[in-house]
Amino acid sequence: MERLLQQKNRLKIDHCYNEFEVLIKEKRAFLDHAKGNFLKYKKILESIPDFIPSSIDFKHEAITIGDKSDLTTKDASFLNEKLEQLCPWRKGPFNLFGIKIDSEWQSWMKWDRVEPHLGNLKGRRILDIGPSNGYYMFKMAGHNPLMVLGVEPQSSFYFQYLTLQKFLKQDNVFCLPIPHDQLPKMDKYFDTVFCMGVLYHRKSPVQMLKDIFDSMKPGGELVLENLIIDSKQNFCLFPKDRYAKMRNIFFIPDLLVMESWLLRAGFTNIRCVDVTKTSIEEQRKTKWIQTETLKDFLDPNDPNKTIEGYPAPVRAIFIANAT
Repeated sequence: MERLLQQKNRLKIDHCYNEFEVLIKEKRAFLDHAKGNFLKYKKILESIPDFIPSSIDFKHEAITIGDKSDLTTKDASFLNEKLEQLCPWRKGPFNLFGIKIDSEWQSWMKWDRVEPHLGNLKGRRILDIGPSNGYYMFKMAGHNPLMVLGVEPQSSFYFQYLTLQKFLKQDNVFCLPIPHDQLPKMDKYFDTVFCMGVLYHRKSPVQMLKDIFDSMKPGGELVLENLIIDSKQNFCLFPKDRYAKMRNIFFIPDLLVMESWLLRAGFTNIRCVDVTKTSIEEQRKTKWIQTETLKDFLDPNDPNKTIEGYPAPVRAIFIANAT
């Protein structure tokens, strides 16, 4: 976290530096006196040695850190044990010194759908809202941006990110253990904002989009991926209780509603570049998670419906520009 303050001149965050300084001091004090899961995962992180990888690869499906030959058998076994203690690994896959983390999500599939539609990320200031363990941030880092800042409040995901950074040491990638609404006001700062798999968790999606818009430079690019209803009838699903066994799902728009939300928030040049039904090839159970997964969320007699009877998960990717 402190690296953000140390690089304020390079990153040109002077206009909100004081707010950042207060926030980082608060979060540092919180982590120094961590309790519960934050303390549990902190102890795991601190127990992992600073192994030095012989190589790093962001280009292929699995983000690869080092080689099996970099570690002794004893060290590899110890690292594997610690990585398992950081479960569940939702995003990935990763390969750490020959240890293959087969994450729940085959995240490269989404990245392959997103990447062809991105503007040039070189030299850009990027915000990733809800980046989980940073899989996509590290993919972005391969494009040589000026900085990628993630905001991730979930303890296990945040410490997975810190574990990966322990070996990757990407000096242009940062993450704060906060939700998006705790980020200091950064008017017209970011060139690119990624908001993938987050908006349907918000009770006020248009307000969140407006807040994102205000943080972006004129002409900046928003990459928005969200659950949608695959229609153009201008309606929105509001689940009565749960959607695919998830309680914290609020509004699931159809394609026209999503476009209207983006317009209301001020975005222009809105285009839907992909619509994909989530498959059991992309999201599935592995030994790196201990919870239910997509197969358990669907009607066993009709995979086109959730267990509650709603349309099965479909996700769309929208690209839009700030004005």
